[in-house]
Amino acid sequence: MNQICTTKAPVAIGSYSQGVEKAGTIYVSGQLPLDPVTGKFPEEDIKVLTRQSMKNIAAILEAAGSSLDCILSTIIFVTDLGNFAEVNAAYAESFSGIAPARTCVQVAALPKGAPIEISAIAFKK
Repeated sequence: MNQICTTKAPVAIGSYSQGVEKAGTIYVSGQLPLDPVTGKFPEEDIKVLTRQSMKNIAAILEAAGSSLDCILSTIIFVTDLGNFAEVNAAYAESFSGIAPARTCVQVAALPKGAPIEISAIAFKK
């Protein structure tokens, strides 16, 4: 198993890796919408936050020799499903062609009070 680590995505805030790769499959840990430079949320707009989580995933995939187009599956965790339409619209901007399989669930809380977290499974180019 190979660890994936990049400064272009937020540092892990616990005992986990940003991502790992095994046999050409890349597992990206859940990405909060933290700006990797400031370590803070860019703003409170759920669309902006969704885009930031996806940027973080893209950076980790790039470090692993992959890209958003190689994502097979994602899981989106939100604290308010009332934001589903906005999250869905911003999330869809990351993909062209066939969208990956996806799960979206509401949870009671996320680390650092985040309203969204997204994880991904992709293949290596």
